[in-house]
Amino acid sequence: MEEEKESSDLLDQKRLAMIERLSHRHQSLPTKSSSAASFESTSSFLSRFVESKGSIEYQLALCQSDDPSHVKRRLDEISAAISDLEKLVAESSYFLPSYDVRSSLKTVADLKQSLENLIPKKKFSFKSKAARKSPIDTSKVQEPELEPKTSSFESPYGAVLPFAPGFKNNVGELLVKDLMGLEIGEFTISDLESCEVRLLGTSRALFVHRLRNCRVYAGPVTGSVLIEEAENCTFVLASHQIRIHNARGSDFYLRVRSRPIVEDCLGVRFAPYCLQYNGIEGDLREANLLEETGNWSNVDDFKWLKAMQSPNWSVLPEDERIVMVDISSSRCGDPEENGDSRLL
Repeated sequence: MEEEKESSDLLDQKRLAMIERLSHRHQSLPTKSSSAASFESTSSFLSRFVESKGSIEYQLALCQSDDPSHVKRRLDEISAAISDLEKLVAESSYFLPSYDVRSSLKTVADLKQSLENLIPKKKFSFKSKAARKSPIDTSKVQEPELEPKTSSFESPYGAVLPFAPGFKNNVGELLVKDLMGLEIGEFTISDLESCEVRLLGTSRALFVHRLRNCRVYAGPVTGSVLIEEAENCTFVLASHQIRIHNARGSDFYLRVRSRPIVEDCLGVRFAPYCLQYNGIEGDLREANLLEETGNWSNVDDFKWLKAMQSPNWSVLPEDERIVMVDISSSRCGDPEENGDSRLL
């Protein structure tokens, strides 16, 4: 009996020791870090992207042997799927590494090219560039085409956006669009020189591509702003996310929920948002951008990894900033009346 009792006590001690070791082991397991969460976000994006890409490629292959009467409907479905895929990239661009953004948008561009190769060329027409004008002609305000005739045009990071409303291929023009009350998703501004753009109201995303000597005044963007190639420009923008690539000698007056991101930029300067028009407070409130976060000066330079301040961007000195710009009227007068004499 005494030997059995000692054996039982020994087993109990071993069980307690095992439970204690397992407890310590559980407590020592690493917790999920922000980098791990970021990795999981990227991994989730790539999984969705690859799945959608495979589905689109399969549909493109079916078009080769499909009944001609069904081809148009299938092409429309493919175009919509590609547009959704590009929206996924735009919405995920804030946390994705730069390489993944570029690679994904290159894939989207290739898919669109494959789609265009299946459509008869006669269905497409391309607008010729406007004649060069200087300076801004305020006698005629130009509205964007909400249903443009062109099949596609380039967007930031080398991708192509199909059928997106916006301004493109203008020189020396005053370009105004009132978005208030409209269901505008993506709005694109591309290939402008010596122009002034005024966007009243809200949009979900704003794409800016190849601007030179321009001013852009825009109401709240509820999603992301992506800017690619801007030289000697002034931007007044409010958005949840702003990413700027390849900008030179340009000023950004921002209200942004997250830290602005710059890549391959030089001589860019930042200041707080300074735009006014009738109803802007309601638009900012609805877009959850009424509160000033101060993030306009918390800029991340993705190409500057040192602990010291990046030399590629700076805070714009107060005595060099423009005053509040009011775009309530479609014609606000000369640029100098709004305090901006840097351009044109």
